[in-house]
Amino acid sequence: MPTPKQRSLLAAAGAVTAVLTLAAPSATAALDGPEPRAAAVTAVPGTVREVPATVTEVPAAAGRSAYVETRLFFGTERPDGGPDVTDEQFMAFVDRNITSGFPDGLTVQDGRGQWRDANGTIEKERSYELTLLYPASQARARGPLIERIREAYRAAYGQESVARLDEPTLADF
Repeated sequence: MPTPKQRSLLAAAGAVTAVLTLAAPSATAALDGPEPRAAAVTAVPGTVREVPATVTEVPAAAGRSAYVETRLFFGTERPDGGPDVTDEQFMAFVDRNITSGFPDGLTVQDGRGQWRDANGTIEKERSYELTLLYPASQARARGPLIERIREAYRAAYGQESVARLDEPTLADF
């Protein structure tokens, strides 16, 4: 049976472990500050940020490997007042601009989102969320490809931005 002092030390160690476990995957949305430790969000038009080294530093667990999960958020309303991007147009964009760079798979989900545009107006629109999973060892090589996808969509559909979120994760297939 542990002594009261040992119980206190075990409780403190458990609390520290819980805090570290819960806090480690927190996403950081700092666009102009120091590099985020757990994730990177890039949503400012025309900016290109490298995936921080810490995104690739996820300890592997039994049977799972270190991966990066990148999510891109594509709006469908056009700022110039043109017609919204249709499902057919978006899936053709995926076929043309994304599938060849991520042939092992990807996920597209329909969404509803809102954001503040460059004029300060809150815009609400139908959107698509694209999820890509790739080995953490490929993060730096995949970064420029992902930035080209974002720029191609902005150019093709007159979008102000395409948000990007990178998070370290563990995966097993």
